[in-house]
Amino acid sequence: MKPSRLEAFSDGVLAIIITIMVLELKVPHGQTLHELAPVVPVFLCYVLSFVYLGIYWNNHHHMLHTCEQVTGAILWANLHLLFWRSLIPFVTGWKGRVSPLLYVAGILRAFRWQWAAQAVYVLVALIWLIPDRRIERALDADRAAR
Repeated sequence: MKPSRLEAFSDGVLAIIITIMVLELKVPHGQTLHELAPVVPVFLCYVLSFVYLGIYWNNHHHMLHTCEQVTGAILWANLHLLFWRSLIPFVTGWKGRVSPLLYVAGILRAFRWQWAAQAVYVLVALIWLIPDRRIERALDADRAAR
């Protein structure tokens, strides 16, 4: 199978996920800014989830451009990723309804247990700073072929 089919399928699934997420945003019935206050946490969760899906979609797009042939293992791995991404509307809806105090408690705990916050920070930094050289070589080869 060509990677373009897998890319089109994944793009479709992500488009549906984003559509479901935006349908979770309910329009308040008032006309003042005060009536928007209950919607703010849900909207912020939507924005964060949208950005997360956008980053995933962008990386997925670049990754598939390095692939010449899609194997069964790639199909199953992609389905595995899409399954977990399909839960994002549920989590986004739940996070928007949970008290903001829960998030404040998490932030305060990070100050109390600084070692845990620093460990997570270092882990995330390493994930972003250590690139996969195979992807870079494939992109360089693709650019050279054009």
